Amino acid sequence: MNKIITIAIDAMGGDNSPDKVIEGVKFFLERNKNKSDYLLNLYGDEKIIKDKLNLYKISSEFIKISHTDSSVSDEETPLTAIKNSKNTSMWNCIKSQIDGSADISLSAGNTGVLLVISRMILRMMDKVSKPALAGLWPNKTSLNVVLDLGANIECDDKNLVDFAELGSALHKSLFPNEVSKVSLLNVGSEEIKGTEILKSAYKKLSDLSGENNFIFKGYTEGNNIMSGESNIIVTDGFTGNVALKTAEGTAKFITDNLKKHLTENLFTKISLIFSYFSLKKFKNKLDPRKYNGAIFLGLNGPVVKSHGGTDSLGFYYSIDLCYRIIKGNLMKQIKNNLNHLKSEI
Repeated sequence: MNKIITIAIDAMGGDNSPDKVIEGVKFFLERNKNKSDYLLNLYGDEKIIKDKLNLYKISSEFIKISHTDSSVSDEETPLTAIKNSKNTSMWNCIKSQIDGSADISLSAGNTGVLLVISRMILRMMDKVSKPALAGLWPNKTSLNVVLDLGANIECDDKNLVDFAELGSALHKSLFPNEVSKVSLLNVGSEEIKGTEILKSAYKKLSDLSGENNFIFKGYTEGNNIMSGESNIIVTDGFTGNVALKTAEGTAKFITDNLKKHLTENLFTKISLIFSYFSLKKFKNKLDPRKYNGAIFLGLNGPVVKSHGGTDSLGFYYSIDLCYRIIKGNLMKQIKNNLNHLKSEI
């Protein structure tokens, strides 16, 4: 019998919640009709959640509701969260992992508060000093794991090595049949380029490179992130967040302008008919909703942050990501990687 995967969901966090959360749940149920190895535990106002489940005509044995009286607002600061967020839907969603009633937690709420609460409740794993925020980006052949995307503005060489181990563990859990290939994001591909921190991390990762955890591919530049030569891109949170926002803005610019120019006159509209399926495939490849869900790594339990402004389809993809992470034994992969790292040092 398969182990039941329990996903704790903050139903009240993010824009247009709980509607987008409940509709995202509906998409997940519809696309997993043949599976019976999961439970979605929704945290929030029980009456509101039940009303929304009825509105979207959802009745399922795979859903549980855990009532909370309050939720974390978008205006909440990490400092006030320590005092005000206990017993909110976000707090109890995270705490469920400590209670042993959930395998993973998911929220679209306030990112800073979510990180503070997650770190307070779950605490850092042994020998990992900073958590990393990892995301999935498309590349030519599959998907990249990119980290850190903003949890840590400044990082030392040890942090970058930790991120490589954490990122490769996430990659193995999601893509068990692929070889994990790590690169450090830098201003050039030559060994002599970059800061002293990057050069030190380069040396340490070169020494750790091997078939067991990952193969280190050296430096990569920003214009090569999506080439597929590497599938784990490691950087500090400042650079990673800038790269993320740049990529999101570029993708939106391309799709918006394609739509504008292909519908501006009769000739372009006719040409659109002949290229419709190719353009649709291209748009789907760049659809940020398909890659929704960033993962806090380095804590004693996995936490997924859905984009606060995503819609119900985007939230569905974050639920699916949670399911795949636990199915792939992420925490076991991380512990194996960190044990290997300790033995090498």
